[in-house]
Amino acid sequence: MTTTFPDVTISTDRLVLRPFEEEDVTALAEMMNDEQVTAWTPVPHPYTLTDARAWAAHGSHAERTAGRGLVLAVTEFLTHRLVGTVHLRDTDWRTRTTEIRYVTAPWARGEGYASESVLAVARWLFREQRFERLELRTAADNTASQQVAQKIGCISEGVLRNAWTVRTQGADGVWTDTRTDLIVWSLLPEDLDDADAFDEAYGAYDAYDNAEARDARTARPAHAVATDWNRPVTR
Repeated sequence: MTTTFPDVTISTDRLVLRPFEEEDVTALAEMMNDEQVTAWTPVPHPYTLTDARAWAAHGSHAERTAGRGLVLAVTEFLTHRLVGTVHLRDTDWRTRTTEIRYVTAPWARGEGYASESVLAVARWLFREQRFERLELRTAADNTASQQVAQKIGCISEGVLRNAWTVRTQGADGVWTDTRTDLIVWSLLPEDLDDADAFDEAYGAYDAYDNAEARDARTARPAHAVATDWNRPVTR
């Protein structure tokens, strides 16, 4: 039985999803220090360049090699800027199920990139890896993340009460942990039949390749740093 995901790159009309590289470190640190990423995710705060380098060079790749899941950097096809990240985690290889989490850089929010990247991964997961269930969990007040789940056709299955911790920032700038509910969403292979409208707007998943194919491509230009900080984050 296969117990690790392949070293893969997934392409859509607008995006390239690929393993993290050393060149992503600065943009990754910028993205993860956004206050809304701090609020909705459990990442360290502040998120240092050392944190970003450890994740880009080692931690993200270990998720795949250890069989826990898969981490992909989401980049714009034309500019190669770091749009965000998609993370498959808690993978059960016997039942062929996994959970997906995602973060979008502040400058890239409101463009449909989160939905496009998650849908591309879902298609690859179901069609190429023969998985049977993709699960999303969104904090009760994270409406932006819930809109992503709804847009790609996920079904809301229920609420895990008091199951997550978010952070709120007081007037003094101090962050405090607060308990919250989680909404559980699922996507099954047959649910992808309902994604045609999304394809018309953003383009379908259309290609993937492996490590050898990536090495054969020409080098990409350096990634730009994300600097616009004005829209809500998705989890």
